Amino acid sequence: MAGVTLFVLSRLYIALGSDDGPPKGRKRTLQEQPVGKSDPVMPQINREPIFNGPGAKGLLDIYRADNAFNADAFIKGSREAYKMILAAFASGDRDTLKPLLDEDVYEAWDKAITERKQSGAPAYDLLRIRKLEIDDAELDGQIARIMVRYEAELSDGENMTSTRDIWTYKRNVSQSDPNWVLDDVSQVKD
Repeated sequence: MAGVTLFVLSRLYIALGSDDGPPKGRKRTLQEQPVGKSDPVMPQINREPIFNGPGAKGLLDIYRADNAFNADAFIKGSREAYKMILAAFASGDRDTLKPLLDEDVYEAWDKAITERKQSGAPAYDLLRIRKLEIDDAELDGQIARIMVRYEAELSDGENMTSTRDIWTYKRNVSQSDPNWVLDDVSQVKD
């Protein structure tokens, strides 16, 4: 009986071989998966997310450069960043703004805070975000940029205004720092 078992096992090993994983320095990809029906219990390795809408190609490029990237988490984070940045700008909190803004954006906003304080102009606070969506995305070398369209209502306590802007966030995907910084702000033209 032991001889029959040994014979069957040796034939299985010859027919199926062993899985030592991909060659050194390479990751297993979907193309290396066996063709045919996949076991519904076993997940496929390295399945890429499917991005839709504006910036889909750029989002996929960013994911391929940094597969820890999650678009849903980015959207949630950009909502919180928008609130935090506008609140810090309204209160003139430069310490909060500095790590959230790219250097040239910080310099422009720092100047705007100084001018506002000197003129006595009121600061506008965020009332609500009416719309937030990814407008575009790109990967330029190791620099990922995601453009987010915001439509919001702001108030100075007496007056209310609507704003439609595109904020561009950037991050170096080759660095371990997961934080994005505000790289540019532009108004949406009709």
